[in-house]
Amino acid sequence: MTSAVNGPVPPADPDSPAAATGRTPLSFPGVCPVSHPAIATENWEHALITGNGRQGALCYGSPTALRFTLAHEEVFQPVTEPLPAPHTATALPRLREMLRAGRFAEAAAEVCDLAAAEHTGFAETRWIDPLIGTATLTVIPDRPGGGWSRHTDFGTGRVVHQWDGVTCEAFFSRPADALLIRLTGCGGTLSLAPVGGTPERPVDFTVDGPTLTARFRGADWAGALDGYTVTARSWRTGSGVVIAARTTPGLKPAGLPAMPDFDALLAAHAAEHGDLFGRARLDLPGDRRTQLLFDAGRYAIISSTGSRPPTLQGVWSGTWSPPWRSAWTIDGNLQAALLAVHTTGTPELMPPLFDLLDALRDDLRENARRLYGVPGLYAPAHLGTHGRQNHFGPIWCLTFWTAGAAWLGRLYLEHWQHTGDRSFLDERALPYLREVADFHLAFAEIDGGRARFSPSYSPENHPVNTGAQATVDAAMDVRAVGDVLRALLTHDAGDPRAPRWQALLDALPPHRISPAGELAEWLDPRFDDNHEHRHCSHLYPFYYAGDVTIEEDPALRAAAVAAVRRRLRWWLSEASDEMGYGLALLGVAAARLGLAAEAHAALTRLAEAYWRPNLVPTHNRDHLFNVDLAGGFPALVAAMLLASRDVVPGGPARLRLLPALPAEWLTGSVRGLVARGPVRVDLAWRPGMLEATLTSAQARTAVVGWPGGTVTVALLAGVPSRLSLPG
Repeated sequence: MTSAVNGPVPPADPDSPAAATGRTPLSFPGVCPVSHPAIATENWEHALITGNGRQGALCYGSPTALRFTLAHEEVFQPVTEPLPAPHTATALPRLREMLRAGRFAEAAAEVCDLAAAEHTGFAETRWIDPLIGTATLTVIPDRPGGGWSRHTDFGTGRVVHQWDGVTCEAFFSRPADALLIRLTGCGGTLSLAPVGGTPERPVDFTVDGPTLTARFRGADWAGALDGYTVTARSWRTGSGVVIAARTTPGLKPAGLPAMPDFDALLAAHAAEHGDLFGRARLDLPGDRRTQLLFDAGRYAIISSTGSRPPTLQGVWSGTWSPPWRSAWTIDGNLQAALLAVHTTGTPELMPPLFDLLDALRDDLRENARRLYGVPGLYAPAHLGTHGRQNHFGPIWCLTFWTAGAAWLGRLYLEHWQHTGDRSFLDERALPYLREVADFHLAFAEIDGGRARFSPSYSPENHPVNTGAQATVDAAMDVRAVGDVLRALLTHDAGDPRAPRWQALLDALPPHRISPAGELAEWLDPRFDDNHEHRHCSHLYPFYYAGDVTIEEDPALRAAAVAAVRRRLRWWLSEASDEMGYGLALLGVAAARLGLAAEAHAALTRLAEAYWRPNLVPTHNRDHLFNVDLAGGFPALVAAMLLASRDVVPGGPARLRLLPALPAEWLTGSVRGLVARGPVRVDLAWRPGMLEATLTSAQARTAVVGWPGGTVTVALLAGVPSRLSLPG
């Protein structure tokens, strides 16, 4: 592995606009730079982060060596050749018979045997390709010293390291699509090298001056990336050094500016980034930790959403083998990462997901045909450089999870509900939802007027009495498919398939209450719930607009509350550890049900156990750099302060203000939350008083509930409506 050492930075450029020594630090109004503990670390997982959505940098090290590890949203090392999904369609009757007979584990193993017989590549578990770190840029200052400190400016996206008389500033420019670093008070030596460790497949590295080129070996299949380049340049200024670096997918490097103007580029980047970050502002005088993490989470998601949605690690990686290969896991991870983008007023962060699904659409169609012999879309749990169902096994029987495309369909609906963009609904959402419905019209069995979903899978959980993840009639399947069908019947009732959509909707089985009085995770009574688990997928409706059937039926509502409390007891015990975003989703469900104490308990555990001092969350308690919770945490805060139901054409917006306000938040304010409608909501509260400002882009009626009552408000287009409501 060859290291690219550029040597000492070149002499000063007298014509450099960055050579000026006088400047005023930028900051976003109302946002103070966040100081972090003065940790000098060589561990990239404890780095401070900056990103422009498409590229990111991990900023770490010490005064003796500053390190910046780069990654790019498109640089996945081609490790595993994608195969067509296994052709199990002809075996479906046999698989269903096994499941009817209670031979659950045998059915899962049968799929693996059929796949391995078709292609030897399925003899072992196949993974998607990993998102990798592309290079580490190391700056050796010529003036190391003491007094080390570091901070992140969430409003501008700037990371700052300081020590005696020296300041290092770094940000990933959106307009320039490059990492910019300015070292003031000293010079230094620059080097460029691959990230540490051993690639899973060989990589050839070459260095030509300031450019590192990585060529991927052994990946000769269609669509495989051939490699990438990282280019870095440095210039002396009157007070120090300016450095620029960029990763380019492919073997032809993209040029860097001849001489970057650091302040001008920072101002331009801060304008774009700050606009997104400033859409929502939270003030909790009695809970500054929650306020800080609300900002930190939004900062991470904004900084890692580019032309693609954030991966498990956002747009940051310092390894060749990230956990679960990073990329996109859609049985809850990606949905949690994106859960706050609408409610906190940044809807433009959602279309990258739809662009990704467009790019993978042919694979999703082929999955449906090969796995089940039906039209429509089948989305596997793991998406990356392709959308083929390649990852499954006898335990993790992921070919049985058929609700993935339907759950993603809910995100199309969320975008429509929070933007009111009719062209998006007609041109992107409805075509996608029709194909999802096509799959389930052909897949679901209707017997005696009741639809059955076999095989089925409730993400990553298993009934406690069977021990097998292979099941039938998972509650999530039914609820997600119901969402799709109701949306189509509401917005596309003239389609010739509408009578079939209605027939399937009418045949969906009802909720089930378990013998213990909890909302059941599987509708088939053969399965006993396993509450000691990180997922709670049967509560899926409460991540979003809720479920009117449950909320208006006292017995069902009591069962949903009991299910939340039973799962939360496990999460708050020492037995739980993994997947913090799962606790965030459980907290959102609690908030949607009006359980303020439970939502706050979930939030408190998340704040205490799942965030490192660098203000990047982890997957487990202080383990595994991961950004899913960066979306889930602010989503939980937003859900405690605002709830809304789906809006139908011509119908009112239905809002609940402070639906799960905990006793600990006696006073506070939030601006920029968005309810379905869409309606922007600004709130301020204190004991005995709630002040709200509602703004709708179009004239509409809003039915507004709050802890003290309900009021109907006529909203004029674009005109703020101010309410003073008694507590």
